[in-house]
Amino acid sequence: MKKTFKIVRTIFSYLLIALFLTLAIIVISSKASGGEPTVFGHQMKVVLSGSMEPTFKTGSIIVIKPSADGSQYKKGDVITFKEKDNKIITHRITEVKKANNQVMYTTKGDNNAGADLNPVLSQNVIGKYADITIPYVGYLLDYANSKLGAALLLIIPGLILFIYSIFSIMGALKEIDPKKKVSAT
Repeated sequence: MKKTFKIVRTIFSYLLIALFLTLAIIVISSKASGGEPTVFGHQMKVVLSGSMEPTFKTGSIIVIKPSADGSQYKKGDVITFKEKDNKIITHRITEVKKANNQVMYTTKGDNNAGADLNPVLSQNVIGKYADITIPYVGYLLDYANSKLGAALLLIIPGLILFIYSIFSIMGALKEIDPKKKVSAT
């Protein structure tokens, strides 16, 4: 039983360290770039509406591959783009138009009855969906962006580390104590 507990504790330690290092890299990269966090050349976006259901469930995270050239996409691609007021939307391309050396896309949410009213200019395209979706985690990330969520995400890991260190110290003391009692008799 002690050996199993020790193995679980070791695995938990490594997972916790990996999680904190990953989060630190994401935070540092987003602060350094001054924009969206980019991991291995991809960005994560939270799905806030049901316009693309059933492809993306509300509250999911999708991964997109940012692009410097927004004019390379074709009908059927799912793109993320900026609309008026810098609102970010992810919809499917239903038509590609070229006029005056300008590429424009007609887009539509899979769950919407009709196409979007305004065409998307190629320079407003952020990137293309990279076929990676993580359901429901977006709710957590959206909450983490709030003041209360950010505070809790700083306090809870700190408490976990504090409690874990207490258990580690107590475990080390228990291993040392029996040896002292045995040598005293």
